Amino acid sequence: MSQTLTFGDSCAPITCHAWNKDRTQIAFSPNNNEVHIYQKEGNEWKQTNNLVEHDLRVMGIDWAPNTNRIVTCSVDRNAYVWTQGDDGKWTTTLVLLRINRAATCVKWSPMENKFAVGSGARLISICYFEKENNWWVSKHIKKPIRSTVTTLDWHPNNILLVAGSADFKVRVFSAYIKDIEDQPGPNVWGSKLPLGQLLAEFPNSPSGGGWVHSVSFSADGNKVAWVGHDSSINIADATQGKSMIKVKTEYLPFLGCNWISNNSLLVAGHSCIPLLYCHDGDELRFVAKLDNTQRKESGGLSAMKKFQSLDRQARIETSDTYLDSIHQNAITCISLYKGTKANAKKFSTSGLDGQLVIWDLDSLERSIEGLKIV
Repeated sequence: MSQTLTFGDSCAPITCHAWNKDRTQIAFSPNNNEVHIYQKEGNEWKQTNNLVEHDLRVMGIDWAPNTNRIVTCSVDRNAYVWTQGDDGKWTTTLVLLRINRAATCVKWSPMENKFAVGSGARLISICYFEKENNWWVSKHIKKPIRSTVTTLDWHPNNILLVAGSADFKVRVFSAYIKDIEDQPGPNVWGSKLPLGQLLAEFPNSPSGGGWVHSVSFSADGNKVAWVGHDSSINIADATQGKSMIKVKTEYLPFLGCNWISNNSLLVAGHSCIPLLYCHDGDELRFVAKLDNTQRKESGGLSAMKKFQSLDRQARIETSDTYLDSIHQNAITCISLYKGTKANAKKFSTSGLDGQLVIWDLDSLERSIEGLKIV
C-alpha cells in the first residue's frame, strides 16, 4: 500500500523533492540551502551528491526525465540548472532570472527546452538556453500579477502555463518563446498566444478567499485544478466555457494537488493525509482518504494511567501526540512516481516530518472499501 523511505539519520523537514526518469535517484531539500541526491542500491538509499550552490533555502526542485537536468530555485533569488558529467559530478549553468525577490517555485516544460520560475517579485521568468553565451536567459510575464507567485504547472502542449499566487488568483498565460519554438495553433484556452497573453483568470473566491498553494493541469490540458489556504478545492474546465467548481472542505488547508487520471484529483496538506476527489460533470465529490493507518496503542497501562490522572487532577493527561496517519506533519509536496497524469499507478509525498512515502494506488484501491479511481 505505502512504503516509507529513510535517508540516513536525517529527520529534517523536506521542502520539496523530485525523481529521475527511472526512479532510482531522488533529489530533495532538507529545508535549507542544500539539495541532497540519493541513489537506490539494493533496498537502501545512499547519498551520492550534495548540491550546495545556493546561499539560502531551496524552494523548488524539478528533474527533467529525458535530458536528465535538474533545475533548482531558492530564496537567494537565483536558479541553477545542474548537468551530470560522465564522472557522476553535477555542474551548474548560470540562469539570468533578473528578479529582486525570492524565487518560490520552478517547473520544466514538457519538452524540457524551457522552464518557468515564480517569484516574490510578482512575475514569472520563462527561461530558455542561449548557446552563444552558454547560459539560460529569461523573459518576464508581469501583468496582471499582484503578489507572490506560489505555484506553477505547464500545459501538455508546452506553450500554456498556469500560475497561482498570493493575490487569491489563478491565471492561465501563454509562455510561447518565438526564439526557440514554432508558432502555436489555437486551443481550447484561446487563439492569441504571444508571450504573457492572459487566457483565463479565476478568483479563488468572490470575496478574496485564501492564497493559492498548488495548481495542476489535467492530462488532456482542458482542466485546471487548484487548492487554496481557505481549505478549498477548485476546478475550471475550458471545454465548459471556463466554468469553475469550488468545494470548501472540512479539512485543514491543502498544500499540493495533482491529477492521477482525467477525472481523479489527489490533494494533501496540513491534515497529513492524501485525499482523493472525483470530478464528475459539474460535481466535485470526495472519494476516500488514502491513508487508513490505525493509531498505535502506547503503553500497556494506558487505561490505568487515565484513571489515576482523573483521580488526581480531574482531567486526562494526553502526552501522546501520535497521529492516525503515516505522515506526522504537513505534506508539502506530491509527485507522480509511476504512470502519468492520465493513468497514475504510484505517487510520492514528502512533508515537514522528514518522511518520504511512496503510495501504490492499485493496492490502495483493493484495500479501501468503495475506492474506485476513474
